[in-house]
Parts: sequence; structure tokens; C-alpha cells
Amino acid sequence: MNHLLAQAQALYQKPLMDLIFEAHQVHRLHHNPTEIQKCTLLSIKTGGCQEDCSYCPQSAHYDTGLEREKLVPLEKVRQAVKEAKAQGAQRFCMGAAWRNVKDGPEFDRVLDMVRIVKQEDLEACVTLGMLNEKQAERLKEAGLDAYNHNLDSSREFYEKIIHTRSYDDRLNTLKAVRTAGLTICSGGIIGMGESVEDRCGLLATLASLDPQPESVPINLLIPVEGTPLQDAEPVDPLELVRTVAVARILMPKSRVRLSAGRLSLSKEAQILAFFAGANSIFLGEKLLTRPNPDVDEDQLLLSSLKSRPETGAQLLQ
Repeated sequence: MNHLLAQAQALYQKPLMDLIFEAHQVHRLHHNPTEIQKCTLLSIKTGGCQEDCSYCPQSAHYDTGLEREKLVPLEKVRQAVKEAKAQGAQRFCMGAAWRNVKDGPEFDRVLDMVRIVKQEDLEACVTLGMLNEKQAERLKEAGLDAYNHNLDSSREFYEKIIHTRSYDDRLNTLKAVRTAGLTICSGGIIGMGESVEDRCGLLATLASLDPQPESVPINLLIPVEGTPLQDAEPVDPLELVRTVAVARILMPKSRVRLSAGRLSLSKEAQILAFFAGANSIFLGEKLLTRPNPDVDEDQLLLSSLKSRPETGAQLLQ
């Protein structure tokens, strides 16, 4: 871990052009640079979460004006999956604002949602909070491909933004996911007031997982009124590019996903992030509860790159 942290810090401080060039070379060794995975994310249970994550409008600890919604019916999921597939998505992700998974009718319904996604031949991913190994096994049996559980930031910065769940709780959930045979989707957020060292600490921790996460979402904070981070200062887009580039070098085989916050990025900044190693995005006008570029805008972006959907043969030999 210490050597990975030192490597991440040294990379992050390199001249930008040198860093991007190295990251792009690594990217081409392991991926087809013209292929970008398209994902869709649906909130299946909104608001009322018992965690106090300082960035999150769904926390019950803050008054953000968000309307709470119960677990959605299966038919709504089926319709959303069909729409996502028609728009070219290869992965369908579902998020529930829970602190942890609880066995019972609602979890059983989530298992049915996973089966619906697999009936349409899409990759299925969920994020449901903490879970144990048995629950992870049930998700695997239902056909789930990936489980998302972000580390958010470094261990040191984490305790400044979240107090209701520990860093080790998150790592233990990832361990249960991996033991069950699921792939891991885990990343973090930049723009919360963290230092460069914290960003490097996050990436070093992710890179130290064995095996490394198959998917690493990099989010830009979207400040939400009513949360403790509502007045956070915007991050220079080039800091995002640096973060993507270091992630690509440290985790060469992972998908690196440009996730929340893309509305604040120009087309050129996003293209630079793709060149630095990002190869996945979320389609759709909303990510859980936050705005996202509309599908037509993203199709124009991808068209300008002359990119093509991922074929399934993700890694080049």
C-alpha cells in the first residue's frame, strides 16, 4: 500500500502532458481506445438514508427538499431497462438509498429486478449499501454481475465527511462482494475539500485490492443545497483529468468511468479525460437524483470521438 501511495503521488505531480501520455499508452495496452462502455443508472428507492454522507441529498440527516420514494415496482424497472437498451446501454445499474441490505420482501424484489435486467442481456449492477456474504451470494445467484460500493476518498479524509459508517465497513462489504464471485465497482468523489494526497490515497487503496476493481467510477462533487458541502469550491477540470490518468496507470485493466458531475465539464475536458484513460460513462438525464447530460448530447459527444460501443471483449490481448 505504501509503495502504491508513493507511486500515485509521484504520478499526480508529473507535468500534465507527460502524465496523460503515459496514461494513454497504458490505456492502449489493455483496452481498445475507440470503445466506451455506456451505462444507465436508476434510483429504485430514493431518500431517507440513515447515513450522514456530507455530499448526499438522499441522507435523512439533511433537508435538501428531496421527495422520498419507496422501492419502485418491477414494471417501472422493466420499462427503464428496455429504454436503456434501446439507447445503447450495455450495463444497467440500480441504486437504493439504504444504509444496508435487510433480508425480506424488499430485497427479494431487488433480486427480481436483477433478473429483469438479465432477461434483456445487459450487465446488471446494484448499489444497496452494506451487505453480508450471504446476501452477496443471493445477488450472484439472481444473475448480478457487479456491486457498486464506493470508498469515496482516502481513509484519512473519510472520517471528515461520514460519521455513521467506517472505512473498514466499506472495505468489508467489498470483501463480501468479491468472496461471492461478483465483480467490484468502486471509486470516489473529488471536489469535497480533500487534498491531492487524499485523492492519491483513494486510488492507492483501490489499486491495492486483489484483484483490483473491474470498474472505477470517478465522480465530481455536485454541491446540493442543504448538505454540509453545499458551498464546496469547484474543482479545476484538469484535476479530474489527472485523477483519471493516475487511476488508469495504477489500475490498467479496470474500466474508469466518468460519473457524476459531467454537466460541469466542457466537451473538450471530457475528451481529454477519455484520452487519459476513461472508457465508460452514464447515459440518461439523471444519476439517481442529480442531473446528467441528456442522451442526445452524449450521443453527439461519442459521435465526435467516432467511438463505438464496447463489444464485450473488453481487454485486448
